[in-house]
Amino acid sequence: MADLRTIGVLGGMGPEATLLLQRKLIEAVPARDDSDHIPLLIDMNPQVPSRIAHLIEGNGTDPGPTLAAMARRLQAAGAVALAMPCNTAHHYANAITEAVDIPLLNMVDLAAEYAVKTLGAGGCVGMLASPAVRHTRLFETALTARGVSVVWPKRDEPMLDAIRSIKAEGPGATSRAALHAASEELLKSGAKLQFVACSEFSLIADSVSPEAHVVDTIDLLTQAIVETAQMDAAD
Repeated sequence: MADLRTIGVLGGMGPEATLLLQRKLIEAVPARDDSDHIPLLIDMNPQVPSRIAHLIEGNGTDPGPTLAAMARRLQAAGAVALAMPCNTAHHYANAITEAVDIPLLNMVDLAAEYAVKTLGAGGCVGMLASPAVRHTRLFETALTARGVSVVWPKRDEPMLDAIRSIKAEGPGATSRAALHAASEELLKSGAKLQFVACSEFSLIADSVSPEAHVVDTIDLLTQAIVETAQMDAAD
């Protein structure tokens, strides 16, 4: 196999989501030997300031400078592109890209492009994500620019409670029930295509409505990482 390019991962938001990305990358590569797998540089930093505290509660430290410093470390260590398995942290994507000379494989843009290819202009997407993502309009901005509308669960509290529960205790029956109920609600609102756009929900993505077409943004990121790593290093 040709030399693979090294991808830098801004991790720790949360730690299990970073491990999930690693597992998905291992499963995505038909490897015959260790050298067939994607080389990664991972900055596992669970000390990144809380995105929810900064964006929703309004009393937290701006995570942007910390993420920028992580990006610089990864570039200096040899990464040719960056990935970040945290949807909410993409609110600070500009702080990351302005700090380095290498691209960020942006999950929001990847999801928007997938929606257009799948639905075309005029389609509708349901979001299973953190209320922080909703408040920042990250996905609305990317999707509406491409002619795709967005619907959300009516209530933020069950989603936020589920995220906090997963962070503190891991996946459980209560968080699974909350995600399933939200997915069913979105389906009734006309959103058959739904994005799991929270890395905590990625851990319980099998709890969504079986009638919905659900895509995990971490899966889209996994595909983009593999494609980028396998590009000819001379390109």
